Amino acid sequence: MSSPQVYLVGAGPGDPELLTLKAVKYLQCADIVFYDYLVDERVLEYASKKAELVSLGIPYTGHKKKQTEINQLIIDAARSGKIVVRLKGGDPHLFGRLNEETEALRQAGIVYETAAGVTSASGAAQVAGFSLTDRVNASAVAFITGHLSYKHDPALPVLDYGRFAVFPGTLVFYMGVSTAGIWSRALLHGGMPEDTPVIFVQNATLPSERVVYSVLGRAAETVETQKLESPCIVIVQPQVE
Repeated sequence: MSSPQVYLVGAGPGDPELLTLKAVKYLQCADIVFYDYLVDERVLEYASKKAELVSLGIPYTGHKKKQTEINQLIIDAARSGKIVVRLKGGDPHLFGRLNEETEALRQAGIVYETAAGVTSASGAAQVAGFSLTDRVNASAVAFITGHLSYKHDPALPVLDYGRFAVFPGTLVFYMGVSTAGIWSRALLHGGMPEDTPVIFVQNATLPSERVVYSVLGRAAETVETQKLESPCIVIVQPQVE
């Protein structure tokens, strides 16, 4: 089997010390690195000195590349003979659009390999100082997206946040800051108590990390008053004091 031409790599939640050894190995052999805006600049220091570093833009500024453009950039670089690293924040296997990129690579006949990273939820739990699981009260964890794809098929059922009100464990919302009003109202409507603790962890594991405690009944208000912004992980775990 041919050696991989493209490596899709998780950069972890931010702190470069949370990089995996595999991520470092691939960065050091790369000719070009396409990286997300959330990747900390210190992580890029592990890339080969010869590597070209290409930012894929910043959302909400008009300078973020579309997924189809990213796919084509990766394919073009690989076809030119370069070893390509596609560097994603957190773990690419979790809300990282990995399937879209691997499908494009398969269709183009390009050999690739993926490397898992420390997911942002684990980084947020580390910062907040508690476990996402508890063998008495939280034997399960649900990772939930706060945003559906703009390509969401209207014929398919929309994610029903209210159903998670009776989930027997921890809820972790990715990209859930701007939609806090939506999911919090749905959970309340589903019967989750207003005083259920909610923890917002912004910029987890970075020097600018910030932890804000609230309750479900004031989650949306907290986002506004505390001026919380992405990247931010939201954790709903009733047993946390």
